[in-house]
Amino acid sequence: MPSSPIRQAVEKQEHLLVSVVVVGLNHRTVPLDLLERMTVPSSLLPKALADLVSREHVTEAVLLSTCNRIEVYAFAEKFHGGYQDIRNFFAEASHMAPEDFSDHLTGLYDADAVRHLFAVASGLDSAVLGEHEILGQVRTSWEVAADEGAVGPVLNPMFRHALEVGKRVRTETAISRNITSVSQAAVAMAGERLGGLTGRRVLVVGAGEMGEGLARALHGGGVSEILVANRTWERAVEVATRLGGTAVRLDELPQHIAEVDVLLTSTGASSVILEHGDIGGIVDNRDGRELLIVDIAVPRDVDPAAGDLEGVTLLDMDDLRAFADMGIRERRREITAVEAIVDVELNRYVDESTARLVAPLIAQLHGRADQVRTGELERLTNRLGELDDRQRAAVEALAVGIVGKLLHEPTVRMKDAAGTARGERLAEAMRDLFDL
Repeated sequence: MPSSPIRQAVEKQEHLLVSVVVVGLNHRTVPLDLLERMTVPSSLLPKALADLVSREHVTEAVLLSTCNRIEVYAFAEKFHGGYQDIRNFFAEASHMAPEDFSDHLTGLYDADAVRHLFAVASGLDSAVLGEHEILGQVRTSWEVAADEGAVGPVLNPMFRHALEVGKRVRTETAISRNITSVSQAAVAMAGERLGGLTGRRVLVVGAGEMGEGLARALHGGGVSEILVANRTWERAVEVATRLGGTAVRLDELPQHIAEVDVLLTSTGASSVILEHGDIGGIVDNRDGRELLIVDIAVPRDVDPAAGDLEGVTLLDMDDLRAFADMGIRERRREITAVEAIVDVELNRYVDESTARLVAPLIAQLHGRADQVRTGELERLTNRLGELDDRQRAAVEALAVGIVGKLLHEPTVRMKDAAGTARGERLAEAMRDLFDL
């Protein structure tokens, strides 16, 4: 049986020294039921990061886990070793055998990995093209990794640059025009299904970033009542008050679901919070009124089997992606402009990274050359006797010029090859030849 594309990539790059690796799954490569099994909740991020950086080939790591993706960005000496470490992490964290998901994994290294992160931060790789929520999610993932000491001189500048790219894209292009978030798209999808939300009663379960986004998208849209439920009561009150809604208790959900027209859910729960039986019992108390449920949580909040109940329409992230794909023709025109920005910023990042990589070694080389030049000038002065200022300046200028010309070509070649296997060989040779 032929190997998968990712396996071929792994084999091809086994002996290539690299710095940045990204391995993961996203909405383009994996079905929703598998993605939700792989998701790492925010409460477990510190433990997951500690696990990642403890592995043999991973020195730095950022874990990005959202409703659309789970990806590990890592600093690893070799693609093959880093890929295997991250794949094993996914297997252990999800309690799944590697063969159950390996064919769905995406693996990128070096410039391709950086370009991917820039595209993610720009909204190019989102289920809702151009959505802005991903930029905050990238920032939060990086900040958590920084707090846990999981990032350093390689990933810190990369993620800082990615945030700059995301901001520039949203300032200079119209990629985020109209529907700009997953939350907004979910509300728009609900409105389309019901022929509008004017006069409807809506219950939002979850008051985190996504849940607040749902409530904000509903606010001012003609909805007759917005109810907000959350695990933390104070947070539910905060969001509801700010957006003109009413906070309700989680233990009162059955009562309120029986009364509303739409249920929107987006909690951070690690498992289903509303089972088939729960929804079935509620439907019996609705006197035949239809209930629309939009569940954009990953893992899902509502048992998928609830969608089979009479009078219930259940939509999830798969439905949202299909809906979003139908409404992005206008924003697709901006893709070329966004990609151009990503390419420009990638080149700038590579140039800056190259300079950071070789600067210390080049500085050492020039320092050693200056030591030799100074020593030889002193010896020359001792042999020829005292030189006047004009003579000494002429001799020093000649020495500086010779040293500069001799070091110019090695310096340029070191900068050009930085970050590659050839660059590593040149650096090692330079250290050996000049005792650096």
